[in-house]
Amino acid sequence: MATDERNFRSIYYEKVGFKSVEEKKSLEILLKEKSLDRGKLGQFCLRFTVPHSYRSLLWKLLLGVLPMQVNCHSFVMSQRKQEYNDLLHTLQVLRMIEEKTAKFKVFLAMWQIKTNDLTFDVSVLYDKNSSASSFVAIVKILIHFFDDDADIFWIANKFYDNVVNMKGDIPRLIEVTHNLLEKEDPEFYKTLKSNAVLDNLPLAKWFDCCFAGIFNDNCIIRIWDKICGGSYKILAYLVTFSLTTLRHRIIKMTDVASITQCIKNIPEDTADNIVNKTIDMWQHNGSPLTVHDKPKPT
Repeated sequence: MATDERNFRSIYYEKVGFKSVEEKKSLEILLKEKSLDRGKLGQFCLRFTVPHSYRSLLWKLLLGVLPMQVNCHSFVMSQRKQEYNDLLHTLQVLRMIEEKTAKFKVFLAMWQIKTNDLTFDVSVLYDKNSSASSFVAIVKILIHFFDDDADIFWIANKFYDNVVNMKGDIPRLIEVTHNLLEKEDPEFYKTLKSNAVLDNLPLAKWFDCCFAGIFNDNCIIRIWDKICGGSYKILAYLVTFSLTTLRHRIIKMTDVASITQCIKNIPEDTADNIVNKTIDMWQHNGSPLTVHDKPKPT
């Protein structure tokens, strides 16, 4: 694990249950700079849990919704909101949405305008076999954690842009998953391989949506903090510990649908424990320091 460089007060806070106090202070200091340091902000996401009150700002900075120059934030965000309003108005003029249209469908249509993929055939607006399903799954998670619609739309855009840039790494990520699972539980790994279960799991699809709609919504956000910080590889650890934690149930299953449903139905306290183990092992293996794991520019 990376050397803990925090001072003695951090250790004291952890022992008495106030682990986040010193971390929040450290983040506030980083955010007070006139020209912010992307590297340091990314390292904060990788090492610590992001306070909910700062998550929107931190993600917007790391994903490129906002620049690192603080004095530009007001102007840039006003332009983002103006573009959001223009896209929304376009859909209203085209009569493709109405007041009761689900928010995720509105965001999807706006995103499809930006990607030149919008169609006037509403029946194919949401194709479950396309990248639209991954974008929608991500949006549905973000809606639960952020209040501002313009923020949600732009964070979803940039977050998915990063995912698209990482798609070339999915074969390697699947390989890492196999290696981790074999290391953590060789017997279980052998069983899954011999039954062809592991090879049939839709790992590429899970990685493409970063487990949105697959893993507990309230817990996946902590994994996404690490993705925003630059580590897509943490998803391999999430797969590994999800499967090993549910080992005794999964070993009795032979079809992928049942396993996927099993992961979807993990109780929140169990999901939280899985995330804790995922982050601990991922940090123990030095992933935050891996050059290959740094975010790609969008």
